[in-house]
Amino acid sequence: MMKNVILVTLDATRRDVFGVYGDSRGLTPCCDELAEKSVVFEKAQSTGPYTQAAFPGILTSSHYLDFGEPRGLAKARTLVSEPLHEAGVTTAAFHSNPYLCAYLGWDRGWDVFYDSMEDEVGSRVPYIRGDIITQKAGRWLREHAQKNRNDPFFLWVHYMDVHEPYVPERRYIDLAGLPIELEEEEMYRLFQDVLLKRDVSDPEQVRILSELYAAHVREVDQYVEELLDSLDRVGLLGETAIFVTSDHGDEFGEHGGLSHDDKMYCELVDVPLFVYGIEDSGIRQSLVSTIDIAPTITDLFGLPPVMGFMGEPLFPHTQYQERAAFSEAIDMHAKRGGDIDRDTYCYRKGDLKLIYRRAEDAWEHYDLASDLSERKAAVEPSKESLALRAELLCRVRRWEEANEQ
Repeated sequence: MMKNVILVTLDATRRDVFGVYGDSRGLTPCCDELAEKSVVFEKAQSTGPYTQAAFPGILTSSHYLDFGEPRGLAKARTLVSEPLHEAGVTTAAFHSNPYLCAYLGWDRGWDVFYDSMEDEVGSRVPYIRGDIITQKAGRWLREHAQKNRNDPFFLWVHYMDVHEPYVPERRYIDLAGLPIELEEEEMYRLFQDVLLKRDVSDPEQVRILSELYAAHVREVDQYVEELLDSLDRVGLLGETAIFVTSDHGDEFGEHGGLSHDDKMYCELVDVPLFVYGIEDSGIRQSLVSTIDIAPTITDLFGLPPVMGFMGEPLFPHTQYQERAAFSEAIDMHAKRGGDIDRDTYCYRKGDLKLIYRRAEDAWEHYDLASDLSERKAAVEPSKESLALRAELLCRVRRWEEANEQ
């Protein structure tokens, strides 16, 4: 049983920007050093390709459309903070993502919940920067260590800094060693004229956007380092398990687009996941889902299984039963609030992966053993893929059947 747990989530951060997952640019030195001492999951899949679809998986161990059209956080979902709070674990959260704000119900079960909704932000940096988030979390850690040192805590810290519009400060461009000479106005113009329009016609502009993104990755890694330093200074590093993951990634033309829409390709739904302080460090090859994070956290505090959690504890790894990983999304651009009639699904078992767009009745089948980047869908589905279709179809628009009963 672990005394404390910290969950660090990095918004829109691709798995392949981390050195531990193969990147050679040195963008994540702190995270890579932590990962060397952690259990690293090579095959972790998000429950969705954007925040609204992804975070129900991370914090409620459920899927985005479990209750049909999403309108805030359904009361039937259980936030990981709620059973922990009821069990006497101190809970605190610090983030700046409007989709996860108190108004939408994400503040349930937290002793301290900061969502920045009362703070002013600008168009070029439409969130509270990570240095402020880290300062707030570090201050809370110091106060907790001084007043309630022996009380277990769960702390969730979410950083928005990798998210568009990609206008990094010069110091992080230089720190990442990137040859970018643009002024902030030019960076923001790329966001307005290229990224927002999903215009991939000019490969050079797409490349520059990806480098601006990389500078933000280097930036957020520094914030993680400062957070870990705060934990170490209060003497709680050795008593704390640390999860690091992201909600989804970003696309830079790999499948004809930019940013993160309702696509289900690897650059969006394959996420980093490593856990420090639980088991001996090492690589785990099992396919896991972000729905497994919340059950793992409650299990580390010795709580019984939570009703409604769909995942299972990741530890001990010898008892983890690998299953298929499921993701879903709706078209968020068709109309305000999203178009639930344009729903997309992803289902992976082992190295076989299916993507299904229901409105077009369109299927894509991939064998990841030979096509890890998902660049060439199979012309004819295999017998195994057809069997997976049946499993996936059982989950398509499942809420309609529930509403009829």
